[in-house]
Amino acid sequence: MSGRVLHVVKVAGISGAENHLLLLLPALRDRGWDVAAVMLHEGEPGAEDFAVRLEADGVPVERVRLSRAFDPRAFARILRRARRDRPDVVHTHLVHADFHGLPAGRLARVPALVSTKHGFNAFRDRKAFATADRAVASLADVHVAISAGLARYLAESEGFDAATFEVVHYGIEAGSEPPPLPGAPRLAIVGRLIPIKGHDVLLRAVARARERLPGLTLEIAGDGELEQELRATAIRLGLGDAVTFLGRVAPVDPVLERAEVVVVPSFGEGFGMVALEAMERGRPVIASAVGGLPEIVDEGRTGLLVPPGDVEALVRAIAELADDPARAAGMGQAGRSRALEGFSQERCTERIAVLYETALAGGERRFRRRSSQARSSANAASNASTKSHGAR
Repeated sequence: MSGRVLHVVKVAGISGAENHLLLLLPALRDRGWDVAAVMLHEGEPGAEDFAVRLEADGVPVERVRLSRAFDPRAFARILRRARRDRPDVVHTHLVHADFHGLPAGRLARVPALVSTKHGFNAFRDRKAFATADRAVASLADVHVAISAGLARYLAESEGFDAATFEVVHYGIEAGSEPPPLPGAPRLAIVGRLIPIKGHDVLLRAVARARERLPGLTLEIAGDGELEQELRATAIRLGLGDAVTFLGRVAPVDPVLERAEVVVVPSFGEGFGMVALEAMERGRPVIASAVGGLPEIVDEGRTGLLVPPGDVEALVRAIAELADDPARAAGMGQAGRSRALEGFSQERCTERIAVLYETALAGGERRFRRRSSQARSSANAASNASTKSHGAR
């Protein structure tokens, strides 16, 4: 079975969700689905990069610029597009896309609506946002979470029923055989420089670990609001010659391959794509036991898990692996096998395709039952989402 799918996504840059879509949409097209995308954006350079890459892989992209959190003109464009093209499925990704794409899809009488939740966000604890998000989500026929950990988080923070989510992990494609570990105590962290990623915790842990491993170094790949603060912290901790800030790096494989160990010390991760990318490159991972990370990192076999924010536990884990190259290499090999066997892009694409087929099989029945909800839910989205500007 195949059909026409319109993906609606809000893009500010290319990170986990965007990399997932850059793999998923062309893969769905290759399976026979007629795939197109509407990209909501606010003029960020990374958004254009995303669109260009999708188009290079044969997926047409309509760029729609937002002027506010809920933009009536953007909503109208999506509605016109859905009415004109008559897709079988509208699939939304991230908050802005949900609030624009799900009501538009329902008003356009699209047979099946699918929504994927991708990440942890501080604003999800706000009662007004949670109420609005659940109202808009009620329009979707299929709810996808990228990890069981994220489904539990959404239940705790917003009041969703975790059992209603279909869990579909991100996938990864196999690269060439990775080089061996360097055999030196080198760490790497890849991600935006924002509070939830835990860079400050890692810097403090590195400073402590260097008391035992004076040759320990760290490369930080990424940019963001905390860059100057983190640079100052590194200097204050005496790490000026041990820590290198690389800025935004694409592709990240060279950074991962230079590392003996990749660290993901986040306070929240819907999935944790960096951990999977590191494993595919044959690198052991030290990660926080939060969100989707415990579903990726097999504790003691492909890496180590530590409580989020626990500097002492992170110091012990760093010393344990950085001081034992043989064990680190064994974990790296096991990690690559786990990544390719358990998290293949083929498996991810197959799961999404099956969800589309199942949703379409019952689409007409659902439409008759739920079409009366469309106008009231669209109004709820318009009124409440203005409070969540800047949300992902």
